[in-house]
Amino acid sequence: MIIVRSPLRITLGGGGTDLASYYEDHEGFLIAAAIDKYVYVTITRPFTDGIYLKYSQLEHVKKITDVHHPIIREALSIMGFRTPQVEITTLADIPAGTGLGSSGSFTTALIKALYAHRKRHIHQEELAELACHIEIDRLGEPIGKQDQYAASVGGLTCFTFHRDGKVTASPLKISMETIFDLEDNLLLFFTGFSRSASKILKDQKLKSQLNDTDMIANLHYVKNLGYRSKAALEEGDTELLGELMHEHWEHKKRRTSGMSNSQIDDWYQLAINNGAIGGKLVGAGGGGFLMFMAKDRTQLRRAMTGIGLEEVRFKFDFEGTKVMMSS
Repeated sequence: MIIVRSPLRITLGGGGTDLASYYEDHEGFLIAAAIDKYVYVTITRPFTDGIYLKYSQLEHVKKITDVHHPIIREALSIMGFRTPQVEITTLADIPAGTGLGSSGSFTTALIKALYAHRKRHIHQEELAELACHIEIDRLGEPIGKQDQYAASVGGLTCFTFHRDGKVTASPLKISMETIFDLEDNLLLFFTGFSRSASKILKDQKLKSQLNDTDMIANLHYVKNLGYRSKAALEEGDTELLGELMHEHWEHKKRRTSGMSNSQIDDWYQLAINNGAIGGKLVGAGGGGFLMFMAKDRTQLRRAMTGIGLEEVRFKFDFEGTKVMMSS
């Protein structure tokens, strides 16, 4: 049996500049942090021929081309199984469609597990790039490269997305004191709304490809916020990070009409009135998790849980996609 886990992620600045529609002309930059909430993939060899899949649905098929789950179908196809006899099961700490990069985490975990099943090693960057190839090139998803790289590499990492498609990952130069400050005062609350990131990002991709002046200017501004967030974190100024998150959210909302709604706006304002310095929806927007930097976390928790929003507490992950068991 093979068991692999891959972390989910939050974005601390520059999110949205990891789409090819932007970075191929302007180069992208963002900071992502892997957290200790995971997607798990297990692989075993059943006693009978065929492909057995257990996720939100059950599948039992004979041929790879008959697999309904698109990512699993493409991953199995790339691995070149001639006579498939494999059982794949997936579990996750957090539901899909909540802005924490679950699709990229799942794809990296699946590829890592398939490689381990075949007794093969895959490097972190090769793993991330292969996951991007499956989701973006083979399946045509209008998403960026952040999720796959953040899951594969782990940690608090600065990513530069170069015009030629290459990605450079470098650790954020941050003190232990600042890491503990973030883990104590960066709070996540589930809005109860799940959504498809592809639908939200499709509009951004189309406008960027058409060189829409407002969209390009917006992404330029957000990329610069990423650089400013990096400087703030490396100086240990988490209060300034909170202010930059608020600035980011105000710009992010202008990208597309589906980014927020009146309910989310009301919750956001309630948080600002009760101990939050600033915050934003994590991921593409439209739902998922609200993340806040708190100056008074007790007051903020009381206000948000008081209206029924569930908090998910977390610490950072520094291991990335990892084989947990191989027997």
